[in-house]
Amino acid sequence: MVIKTKFLLGALALSSALTATACKKSEKEAPKPPPTTTTTTTPPATTAAPDAGAVDEVAARRAKVAERLAKLDADVAKEAARWTPELEAKVVALRDAPYKSVDEALTAMLASEHRHPNHPPRDAYRHPRETLGFFGLTPDMHVIELGSGTGWYTELLAPILAKRGSLTVVGPDPEGPDDQMSIVYGRRLVKLLAKSPALYGAVKRVAITPPDRLTLGEPGSADMVIAFREMHNWVGAKAHAAYLAAIFAVLKDGGTFALIDHRAKPDATVEATVESGYLPEAWVIEQVKAAGFELAAQSEINANPKDTKDYEKGVWTLPPALTLGDVDRDKYVAIGESDRMTLKFVKRAAGAAPAATK
Repeated sequence: MVIKTKFLLGALALSSALTATACKKSEKEAPKPPPTTTTTTTPPATTAAPDAGAVDEVAARRAKVAERLAKLDADVAKEAARWTPELEAKVVALRDAPYKSVDEALTAMLASEHRHPNHPPRDAYRHPRETLGFFGLTPDMHVIELGSGTGWYTELLAPILAKRGSLTVVGPDPEGPDDQMSIVYGRRLVKLLAKSPALYGAVKRVAITPPDRLTLGEPGSADMVIAFREMHNWVGAKAHAAYLAAIFAVLKDGGTFALIDHRAKPDATVEATVESGYLPEAWVIEQVKAAGFELAAQSEINANPKDTKDYEKGVWTLPPALTLGDVDRDKYVAIGESDRMTLKFVKRAAGAAPAATK
């Protein structure tokens, strides 16, 4: 009986051990459950709605440009009515007359009725005979005019250079974006040159889109580059270095860079004045010299000591812009146009002796 009981107890112990071992093995060899994955549904990409403020700003610019273009068309139509066949014949005679000097030619040009009616009143402030004489204009030069505006100087230069020299006028692309005012200036230039084949038929037009397209002509081809009241625009656009490099490239060795601009107070900084249209003269000279030019001469031909240079609306407060309209109009008319620096730079040939500054 005892033996039987021991046997049964041994069997039970063996059975328990085998069961425990089997359970452990089962636990050890049981396959692991697959990792849990989370599926995230990404919504389709959507295009952000345009900023309403930006859209309104573009629309406002576009409307302003359209308004200016309409005014330009009206001005062109008015000028076309004035430009009769008889006037065109007078232009031919003016162009072909045998002038003995540039001064004699300019005297005839300034008295001619081919000039736009708005231009002669500005002679007293711009001093064209003295100015072009100072820069050394001759009728056999190839001249490039940067920023011709309404053609104030263009209508004087074109007939002088028509026979023996040449004139290139540089302006913005007339087919640029329709919300940019530059297309107004570009189209104004196109329409100016189309006005008179006798006067402008030989004039070449170059369109630029700075800073991407700023080639003014064949390298080393120009005798003179004129930039009158333009550099403040370049500085405001942070493009003056690019313009100066383009001017240097297109000029011949010994060629003239003729620069006039609104002159700030002597102690002013460019950062403080550029938005007002004025530039410090010493700073301008420094920038142009840094581009490789030499200052050959300075003149006070276009100085105006009445200009206080402290107007809320900048230089455009003065004539001809008179941006304040009738507000203190008589006061600003009495001051006249701005005080201007008149600087003659030359592109010195490599190895040539420095020019003496006058």
